[in-house]
Amino acid sequence: MNRQESEPQSIPYSPAYIRATWSGTGSIEDASKAFRFSRAKGYDLVRRGEFPCRVLRVGRTTQVVTASLLRVLETGEMENGGIHASQAREP
Repeated sequence: MNRQESEPQSIPYSPAYIRATWSGTGSIEDASKAFRFSRAKGYDLVRRGEFPCRVLRVGRTTQVVTASLLRVLETGEMENGGIHASQAREP
């Protein structure tokens, strides 16, 4: 039996993959994929100031801070000052 050996591939958008391949910032599209929601949802959250991690707006470009994204993915705690789902209360 001929078996082909290959290196184990990292799961795209996992913290290990992001750490190995991203620089200091990343795109909203890629960060949205890491959070498992659509690009449109990501931009909607940015527009409302509710994206789960820190974003930088420079001119017409919006970038996600990689360190912030990793902290959110690893801890589950939002860094944008928004209300975490477990803290939301019904009146």
